[in-house]
Amino acid sequence: MALVVAQEVPTSSSMAVPHGPAGVGEARHRMREQLNRSGMSESVVDDAVLILSELLSNACRHGRPLGRAEVGDGDVRAAWHVDPSGGLTVEVTDGGGPTRPVPSTPSVTARGGRGLNIISALAQDWGVRDSASGEVTVWVVVTEGHRREDFAARVGGGSGFDFLDAYDDLD
Repeated sequence: MALVVAQEVPTSSSMAVPHGPAGVGEARHRMREQLNRSGMSESVVDDAVLILSELLSNACRHGRPLGRAEVGDGDVRAAWHVDPSGGLTVEVTDGGGPTRPVPSTPSVTARGGRGLNIISALAQDWGVRDSASGEVTVWVVVTEGHRREDFAARVGGGSGFDFLDAYDDLD
């Protein structure tokens, strides 16, 4: 006779992440582990981990840490919650910054600026919530099967240029 022990898997989690690159890997690992244990589909987990990484990177690059800490000190807050219908909400909260989180249209050669476009392509919905204390929370809802078909165009800024079009004259 085998003894089966049920392990309760949390449907929500929140953690303080150091303001800087040091804690991003730990946050991704924790999220992946918890969501995998909860039975979330692999594609949603992969999308959520990428989204968390983008949000944390943006918070560290463009936002201040929570509280009164100087840039480079203190924390930002990462949280995720699975709702009863199986939708996943990912949130990152920082101390605010000089600009609002909005998708940009980077040049083809730009080294950055695609994070919120990636999030838009993967998410069912996303937005920004401000608190009276100056904190800024970017939230993202991820669901099964929501990834947009025009993912490459949305991430690349919708230039309409197809890589293979460059070879049309070679026929």
